[in-house]
Amino acid sequence: MLYRENGQFKSTYRADQQILPIRQDRVVMGLMLAFAFIVVPLSAPEYLLRAILIPFLILSLAALGLNILVGYCGQISLGTGAFMAVGAYAAYNAQARIEGLPLIVSLLLGGVASTIVGVIFGIPSLRIRGLYLAVATLAAQFFVDWAALRLKFVTNGSESGSVSVSGLQVFGIPIESPASKYLLCLSFAVVFALLAKNLVRSAIGREWMAMRDMDVAAAVIGIRPVHAKLTAFAVSAFIVGVAGGLWGFVHLGAWEPAAFNIDRSFQLLFMVIIGGLGSIMGGFLGAAFIVLLPIVLERLPQLLQLPMSTALSSHLTSMVFGALIVFFLIVEPHGLARLWSTAKEKLRLWPFPH
Repeated sequence: MLYRENGQFKSTYRADQQILPIRQDRVVMGLMLAFAFIVVPLSAPEYLLRAILIPFLILSLAALGLNILVGYCGQISLGTGAFMAVGAYAAYNAQARIEGLPLIVSLLLGGVASTIVGVIFGIPSLRIRGLYLAVATLAAQFFVDWAALRLKFVTNGSESGSVSVSGLQVFGIPIESPASKYLLCLSFAVVFALLAKNLVRSAIGREWMAMRDMDVAAAVIGIRPVHAKLTAFAVSAFIVGVAGGLWGFVHLGAWEPAAFNIDRSFQLLFMVIIGGLGSIMGGFLGAAFIVLLPIVLERLPQLLQLPMSTALSSHLTSMVFGALIVFFLIVEPHGLARLWSTAKEKLRLWPFPH
């Protein structure tokens, strides 16, 4: 009975178009953000921050960028790992070649470089679609892997393609402890989620969704396919590139091209599909499912005190994980975000049956 809109009146268009129009949602979101920014850094153990929360936030950011392209614009991409690699290596080059360049500027420059590459590989989307577009974007994965291993300027002269960073600072504050790294990643995730939410509600967001639903009809009513598709590739690649820079700088510290291989691209695509296509929250829910569930399944035999070898536990984890993915897609093909939305609607109507 607490989740109701009774007495909440909107007297302006701006109030009616709020991201969270229900007061209870705003209160809960504020409490969640306060908990994430204040309580978690002060109380969470180092393992939780390093192994779970930081990867979760960075992969959520990457899934958010991919969801703009796949979920909102309907363009299939299998080269997300490549765009993450471009962002990481471009940020590394900016940091290494420009002395005194702030870390945030380096990460944003990595996003700009990823945007350029994303637009280049998004040009085929003007002519092809579906599986053919997926193969075209897959070419970006192999090209970036080759460039990182063969072009010396990409890795600043490293023979193996591996690079490393150290001494990270933001506004003179060292980013060395797990808590400071977590706060940096959380800040990026919150800011980009807010920007993406406002962007998909704007005119360009409506153009993306029109192209996704029926591109021929969208072109008939005056939407330019070139502009809509390339802007979707550009925005998606920028966010993914920033996430790639965070993955290399903050989470790994030292990396090689294998850190952004095709497995990473498929992992992000699974996050978007499981979390929910065309949903900002879907990226976070999908990342939580992909990151947290395998850890829970691996620790479950120990918690239940079942005698099981490490190899058998690993195989069972993969089998159960795959079965749960299939189960969730059968129960709700639109992803976990739709389940969450349905639960909220039922809560608002309870105990009435209609």
